[in-house]
Amino acid sequence: MIKHSILGNKVHVYKRDNSRYWQCSTYLQGKNRRTSTKEDSLQHAKQFAEDWYLELRGKSHAGILKDEKTFKHFAEQFLKEYEVITEGQRSPKWVEGHAIRLRVHLNPFFGNLSISDVTAGKVQEYRVHRMTPQLDSNPAESKSNRSPTGKPPARKTIHNEIVTLRQVLKTAIRHGDLSSLPELSPPYKTQGKVVHRPWFSPAEYKQLYKATREYTKNCLEKDKWGAKQVHDFVLFMANTGLRPDEAFNLQHRDIEIVADDDTGEKILIIEVRGKRGIGYCKSTANAVRPYERLLKRPKPVKKKGADAEPLKSVLPGPIDVVFPGNHIKLFNGILRRSDLKLDRDNNARTSYSLRHTYICMRLMEGADIYQIAKNCRTSVEMIEKYYAAHIKTTLDASAINVRKSRPFPSQEHPVEKVASKKN
Repeated sequence: MIKHSILGNKVHVYKRDNSRYWQCSTYLQGKNRRTSTKEDSLQHAKQFAEDWYLELRGKSHAGILKDEKTFKHFAEQFLKEYEVITEGQRSPKWVEGHAIRLRVHLNPFFGNLSISDVTAGKVQEYRVHRMTPQLDSNPAESKSNRSPTGKPPARKTIHNEIVTLRQVLKTAIRHGDLSSLPELSPPYKTQGKVVHRPWFSPAEYKQLYKATREYTKNCLEKDKWGAKQVHDFVLFMANTGLRPDEAFNLQHRDIEIVADDDTGEKILIIEVRGKRGIGYCKSTANAVRPYERLLKRPKPVKKKGADAEPLKSVLPGPIDVVFPGNHIKLFNGILRRSDLKLDRDNNARTSYSLRHTYICMRLMEGADIYQIAKNCRTSVEMIEKYYAAHIKTTLDASAINVRKSRPFPSQEHPVEKVASKKN
């Protein structure tokens, strides 16, 4: 590391081996202070360091030099507290998401700022910074395998980052280093458009399960088991409305085949464990046969060891998961070959779209929206916002196309007739 001293050794200018810019540091009011000069010229760096030091001295004499803790300090404190306090109550992936958003986006932008300098204006600058398309300046050093596109992040991504930012600021409030939260709501906000989540219409759903069925017949022998699993997965999900994570958490002991007293049909009663905790779901009758096939389908298991048998089929037990693999590539391949990957609005369909399909089809059949919300472990508000708004059968034409009855032409009064004759 190259190092120079100026102003009688009060300020040091140095350059690290892995940086192109010069840094400067000083010791003032019992604290080491440092910053980057953003200069690659030593002469310009020394001029910057001298001005920076004199500015700090001026603030010190005026009593306005801040010795606050930085945003990065409270970000670390938040992660330490959040992981311990929410253990078992929050998904580990959600906790990890906070850490990733802080490391990749928030700390590089806010990290060195004093916590009181994170104002509403600074947050708006952050939004503009994130929404401005930026290509990776050095793709070779990027940890991501994706090629840089410069596409701005989705609105939901920015929302999640602001949620993490708010949690860090609340941590600073709890520790007494911040008096109140700055305004974090997005300015110029307008009412969003009514959009629907990608789903399969009845015709598209029929096309999908025919494609998965056909693939089970035409695929290679080594892919037979996975193809049959995907076919039954499609039918199971579209007739239960489970979230994908709920389906992958299912064990066979969580599912019971019963004769429903209200409908007289055989259905599945499922004990669901997912993001809403433990709940229950009643399937349609069309989910029973796919599940019975899953119960009777042995999974090929390869034994370890030099003298082990090459393959052995084992039937699933009560504690085995219903879907031991997600088969994402296989499922997406069928969607692409069937031209079903994108919907009318170019939104990509995923396994989550099967849940949306279940809800939409139940609404189209006239099911009670409150009962659907309970069966899907969500709220009526969510159903109305994302599903009912675009289902045409929720509109009652007889109530819309009402015509006011016109009165018959009134008869003239006899007195008026006499008066008209005299005139």
